[in-house]
Amino acid sequence: MQPNKPNILIIGAGPGGSATSLFLAKKGIPHTIIDKAVFPRDKICGDAISGKSVYVLNRLDETIIPTFNTQKDTFIESWGVKFVAPNGKAIDIPFKKEIGNNQLPPGFISKRQHFDFELIKRLDKNYANFIDGAEVTSIVRTGNQFSVTYIKNTVETTLSNIDLVVGADGDRSIVGKTFASFKKENKHYCAGIRAYYEGVEGMHAQNFIELHFLPEMLPGYFWIFPLPNGMANVGAGMLSSEVSKRKVNLKADMLNAIANNPNISARFKNAKMQGKIQGWGLPLGSKKRELSGDGFLLVGDAGALIDPFTGEGIGNALYSGMLAADSIELAIKANRFDAATLKQFDVAFYDRQWDELKLSHTMQRLTKFDWLFNFVVNKAYKNKALRETISCMFEDIDLRAKLRNPLFYFKLLIND
Repeated sequence: MQPNKPNILIIGAGPGGSATSLFLAKKGIPHTIIDKAVFPRDKICGDAISGKSVYVLNRLDETIIPTFNTQKDTFIESWGVKFVAPNGKAIDIPFKKEIGNNQLPPGFISKRQHFDFELIKRLDKNYANFIDGAEVTSIVRTGNQFSVTYIKNTVETTLSNIDLVVGADGDRSIVGKTFASFKKENKHYCAGIRAYYEGVEGMHAQNFIELHFLPEMLPGYFWIFPLPNGMANVGAGMLSSEVSKRKVNLKADMLNAIANNPNISARFKNAKMQGKIQGWGLPLGSKKRELSGDGFLLVGDAGALIDPFTGEGIGNALYSGMLAADSIELAIKANRFDAATLKQFDVAFYDRQWDELKLSHTMQRLTKFDWLFNFVVNKAYKNKALRETISCMFEDIDLRAKLRNPLFYFKLLIND
């Protein structure tokens, strides 16, 4: 670290941690970033890179997205999402209302081993001291500073005099557990599984991601996301509270849908699973949580910021990392790292994202009522204004004022 500079430590180098590091470096702020993995590494995920992700990456460096667009073996462009209701009715929602020539894609799908590694390769060595293959085993706060101990290659090392810690270490964040008293709440937590398949047929020409709300899997959902080289990310998710209450076997239900659902099975007749089905947990952003405290910030999954409806977490991980860097810069200028000063991070994030998260939570709850979900999709199928409204949600990171007005939706639903 440079003299007279505060010691900043980021624990976790996934999208949230990497974004924090990259934006700090852009501001000329030195820091250390540590991760237990050695990159590239696999990460269980849906692999979708949303329009929000594209927005943040463009804020970081406008050359990143054009670079992704040239890497056809690892990144595939995606122009929209297909929603399939329990009654089988489907609506295609483009991420942009209008698609012109030579436009860069509004979204991508890429395996996390590729996407995360692209971010890691961009870490700025002039400002970021990156320690990989190092697992943090303890974090202790004494006075106004932290001591963080990690093990790398069986050697234990302690970093002392840390002024601020960013917890970017995922669902089981040691920072969140130690200082934010985070506990798993099944009604705000989703169980997810995914497998990679080769040879799934019937993909959208513009690589729309697909969310299928199958009757046999409600209130959960099934997804098919295209990947480069004829591969697909296929998975399922359901609230952990529902999994427990209904004694659901997600793996069995997913395989049953692939084998027997009339709208799904034909597409898998020549498909082969590559590897095995793997599971992970998704801490959902359906509840406001404390994202900061004395000397710490939480970003990405460590702050439970995953979209409750789509299960997409990369966008909010990147976005929270960007805002974390802004808050750290302000804290350094004030030379204060107390809870009151860092609270600006919570305010900044939720001011921009809470309406969106609330809307997604409402959509998530809608899936409990198949008749109502069918009605809304049927209405959207016939109602161009409603389809365009949903499209705006994907295209514009700031939900328009009308999207926050319940009367707008009421008018849409009673008029064709």
